[in-house]
Amino acid sequence: MTGEATISRPGTHAPGDVRHDEPGLAAIAQLAPLLRKVVGSRLHDPHGVEDVVQETLLRLMSAGARLDPEALVPYAIVTARNVIAGDWRRTDTSRRNEHRLIDVRAPSPPEDELLQREDADALAAALDELTPRERDAIVAHEVDGVDTTALAAELGTSPGAVAAQLNRARAKLRVEYLLAADGQGPPSPHCRPVLFALSSGDRRRQVETDAGHHLLDCEYCALVSGPLLERRARTTPNEVRIVVDADRDVVAARQRGRELAARAAFSPTQLTMIATAISELARNIVRFARRGEIVVSLLGEDEPVGVRIVANDVGPGIADIERALVDGYSTNRSLGLGLGGCRRLMDEFAISSEIDRGTTVAMSKWCTK
Repeated sequence: MTGEATISRPGTHAPGDVRHDEPGLAAIAQLAPLLRKVVGSRLHDPHGVEDVVQETLLRLMSAGARLDPEALVPYAIVTARNVIAGDWRRTDTSRRNEHRLIDVRAPSPPEDELLQREDADALAAALDELTPRERDAIVAHEVDGVDTTALAAELGTSPGAVAAQLNRARAKLRVEYLLAADGQGPPSPHCRPVLFALSSGDRRRQVETDAGHHLLDCEYCALVSGPLLERRARTTPNEVRIVVDADRDVVAARQRGRELAARAAFSPTQLTMIATAISELARNIVRFARRGEIVVSLLGEDEPVGVRIVANDVGPGIADIERALVDGYSTNRSLGLGLGGCRRLMDEFAISSEIDRGTTVAMSKWCTK
């Protein structure tokens, strides 16, 4: 018997915050059945299917703030396909390099120098696509270390305007670098506007360009879009991942999660709430599941404005989610905070669970004054 339920709780965001229209955690969690059908049509190993589904959900949660809600389902399908393709490429690369494990002193492959040269050429070509103003600002800020206040004084504008300009320039540079590295160029004039809208996280432009449907129709953009939206998953300073399968991991998850969250403008009380919720999720994994993982990531491009916590496991699942969220409920009569307590501590909360497949819990908390 398999059952699934999702519960969300909108939080109170900071005044003037426009994040209320981003794809909610509940909406993302509800995509699990659809993703299993998409992945199941390509993979036959049920464990492999579940791994791809969970990885896809994590990537969607990382990219959610950058996506127009209408693009969520198409991007979920495209992401799942890319995860499958990426796993195949990693497996093939490992197979071709197995012989090098015999001799740890094996020299670097001769193609490494060529790859580095190609990478430098792609970056140079991407910089050439920027306007002189964009290029000068990027180089001054990223290479020379000039801050936005000094740049604003030099350009006769405000630091906020400079920051916005830098964000647009970075988004454009990311797209042009990927196109230059590919070497073939996009197949249609519509590709660049879609990729720019995705790279910049401009949801209005995503609607105008019909980015979601374009991703499904254009195989080229489906492949290129992955690095544009999933770059946070590779930015280790803004994210910690903790594998949880023993009591010691509960402490590690709580400590590392709190340390990361402390980089945002949370009060000491809020940091305690975040650490408590992480600890409870980790403890539940140890008690009820065979193995799991907790991912804590900062939210915000330049300045952290919140934190997102995602816990997923491959345990027995929760048969009655409504009951599990009732205060004081526990299947092993423990005195822990419980999922209901975690939901109260956070601003956003979503849970998805299937019997004999596992459970995913996603929570967010925003910095407030």
